[in-house]
Amino acid sequence: MTDEALIDENGKGIQFNGDAPVTDIRKIQPNVFLVETAITLERKSQIVPKPGQFYMLRKKISGVYFKRPISVYHSAESEENGKRRLLLQFLILEKGEGTREICSMLKGELLSLTGPCGSPFVAPEKIRGGNDGCEICIVGGGIGVAPVADFASSLPEKSYDFYASFKSGSYGLEHVNPRELVLTTDDGSEGTKGMLPTAFTSDTIRKKGYKIIYACGPTPMLAYVKKIAEECGVLCYLSLEHRMLCGLGACLGCTIQTKSGTLRVCKEGPVFDSREIDFPPPPKRNQPLPENVEPDLSVTIKGVKFKNPVIAASGTFGYGQTFRGVADVAWWGGISSKGTTFEPREGNPGERSIEESRGDINSIGLQNPGMEEVCEKLIPEMMRLPSTIILNLAGHDLESYVKATDMAEKTDVPMIELNISCPNVKAGGQAWGMNPDAAFECVSAVRAHTKKVLMVKLSPNAPDLRAVAMACVRAGADALSLVNTFSSTAIDIETGHPFFNNIRAGYCGPAIKPIALRMVYDVAEEMNKLPPEKRVPIVGLGGIEKWQDAVEFIMAGSCAVQVGSANFVNPDVAEEIVTGLRDFMRRKGYRSIADFCGLAHNQQ
Repeated sequence: MTDEALIDENGKGIQFNGDAPVTDIRKIQPNVFLVETAITLERKSQIVPKPGQFYMLRKKISGVYFKRPISVYHSAESEENGKRRLLLQFLILEKGEGTREICSMLKGELLSLTGPCGSPFVAPEKIRGGNDGCEICIVGGGIGVAPVADFASSLPEKSYDFYASFKSGSYGLEHVNPRELVLTTDDGSEGTKGMLPTAFTSDTIRKKGYKIIYACGPTPMLAYVKKIAEECGVLCYLSLEHRMLCGLGACLGCTIQTKSGTLRVCKEGPVFDSREIDFPPPPKRNQPLPENVEPDLSVTIKGVKFKNPVIAASGTFGYGQTFRGVADVAWWGGISSKGTTFEPREGNPGERSIEESRGDINSIGLQNPGMEEVCEKLIPEMMRLPSTIILNLAGHDLESYVKATDMAEKTDVPMIELNISCPNVKAGGQAWGMNPDAAFECVSAVRAHTKKVLMVKLSPNAPDLRAVAMACVRAGADALSLVNTFSSTAIDIETGHPFFNNIRAGYCGPAIKPIALRMVYDVAEEMNKLPPEKRVPIVGLGGIEKWQDAVEFIMAGSCAVQVGSANFVNPDVAEEIVTGLRDFMRRKGYRSIADFCGLAHNQQ
């Protein structure tokens, strides 16, 4: 796979890469926006977009890292004061975080752009209009109408037929001037009621005498267009969508398998000959729950019931009272206390936290008032909260773990979460959870002193987390929670000294989610090798900030999830996750958490 360098004779890039102000932004459908910008082309060699090409876009000041690929809907070149100006219009579907940011921009705010990118539509060799028939057919579905409408506007008027299919209403047709415009809408608000096949079939292609079809839209629609076009022996070009990182062909992250091998959607595409593409079969669609059926979000872990699977993670929620002034604690299915040791601890001296990309590094040092005060004063208050309470215990040697456990046993707390990420003083400071033997020893000692449900919290820093997890199960753990924070460090570049007194600290936040999710998946995979009667539940945590994250962890094998750093950013996070989970379960037809717990392990 080779690339031609997109540079002029002076070695300058012929694509645009820079910032430009939003000159207009309008909502044209409930979740569709027209965004307009104007860029100044610095050199005569810089190119303008051809129909079918796209730009990589991102709000200049953004919470997302990568730009999003957006097809050009309309462009116009002009000259002002001797400088080339390029007006660009995009139709953007507000879908994910990146597009939501763009769609919420104001006039004058800066948009970062790179482009034009990709291969354009192939122009028809012969265009025939008039009353004797039209050879060209253009099909757009939903937001996919944008690139094909741009292509249509480049053709002579009345030289093509245009089919547009929408859920409701219509948009993006201002620059289209076809011989025949055919509209379909799912709700019947415009044109023919129904999806594209109600108006566009193989019989339509034969009757109209189309010789070439251009299409862009949702994958099921494109698969349908490909099928009927090829049944009729008609040449068909499809514009595909794909997640992208660079949009320039460098990262190789947007490849698809074609009959010509692995090709890049951003470079060899997005426009492909339909004969090159084999679409996978559509995924099985679940039937939503009946309107009178409510999904059951409750979870039971070894007899301890949680009204929903969302638990406040230890170290982020104090002893349950901290957030009561700003959020409704009742949304939490469970609350895990601040890590508590037998003796009071002052915590680590010096700086304790620093923000990092999508998270933070912290070195708190288990500051807590000790078990005596916690048992006498704080636990009784926690037990009055409308959530299931978990007491998180920590220690440095077996004696401190056991003494704390003996005191916890006398409380009304139904579950203990054992933190084995603490340093084992007899092992030179290495955490108890770093190797299977030490983990087995610690969990066994605590297990012998409590009849409460015992959940063991695992460290992600163990060289073999699977082995540590299985050692905890053999030692008598009733459940596992994973993962704790990742060992990391920070340097003060002004002084050249480590930022934290202890040098190493714990990294947490949304950035660790994919790694934590992989570890949960790995441990669940290992757990599934055991006989069913020997398996224990898993509670997943690490970077969870929204309901979609919770679903991923549940599908990876967690029966419940813990939410930590997101509390600091959004005190209402529990409500949002629980509400999102409930709506997701309704839509997918899941009656209980068990219906999709571990689902990802069944898809191999």
